Amino acid sequence: MKKNMSYMDSVHRYGKIWGLSICAILFAFPLLVCIIFSCVPDWAALAKGLLATLPMYWAVGIVEVFTYVPMLGAGGTYLSFVTGNISNLKLPCAIDAMERANVKASSEEGEVISTISIAVSSIVTTLIILVGVILIIPLTPILESPVLEPAFSMILPALFGGLAVVFISKNLKLSILPILLMLVLFIFVPALNAGTVGIMVPVGVLFTVGVARIMYKKGML
Repeated sequence: MKKNMSYMDSVHRYGKIWGLSICAILFAFPLLVCIIFSCVPDWAALAKGLLATLPMYWAVGIVEVFTYVPMLGAGGTYLSFVTGNISNLKLPCAIDAMERANVKASSEEGEVISTISIAVSSIVTTLIILVGVILIIPLTPILESPVLEPAFSMILPALFGGLAVVFISKNLKLSILPILLMLVLFIFVPALNAGTVGIMVPVGVLFTVGVARIMYKKGML
C-alpha cells in the first residue's frame, strides 16, 4: 500500500482489483470448457436464455449496489460481492457485528468491522463446507433424519427473525408498512419463495427508505 494512500482509497483500489479478477475467473471457466472439449454453445439458445433472464439480473445487480453499500460499507460490499451469499449470511453477520460494536457502516470504524466480520464469515463458511464435504457420507443418514428435517427449513427464518426483533424494536412505526408489504407479497404471490429472497431484500429496503422519507416529512419520525 502506498504511504499517501488512505484506508478508503485502498479499499476501493483492491475492491476493484478483486471484483474484476472474479469476473475474469467466472468467464474463464466456460471459455476453458469450450477450448478443452472443442465445442461452442448454441448461440441462438444462449441469446434466448439471456434475453429472458439478463434484464432482471442487471436490474437487481444495480439495485443491490445502492442497497448494500449503506448497510455494509464499501469494503464489506466489495468483499460480499466477491464471496457471495449476501442476504442470508454476510448481511446478517455484518449488521450484528456493527450493532454489537455500536458503530455505523458510514464510519471508518464501521467499515473495518463490517469488512472483518464478512471476511471471518467467509472463512468459517469455507471451513464448514470443507468439513461437510469430507464427512458428507457418514453424516448423510443423520442429516436426512425426519427428526432434523424441520430444523433445517427454519434456519433462515430464525436468523432473520432474531435480527428483525432488534431493528423493529428500535422503530416500530417505521417497520409496520414494510412488514405488511412482505407478508402480502409472499402470501398472495405464489411465485415468491425462499429462492427470491436475494431479490426481495433490495425491494424491501427501497420501499422502507421511501416510507421513512414520507413519514419524516410528515413529522411522524
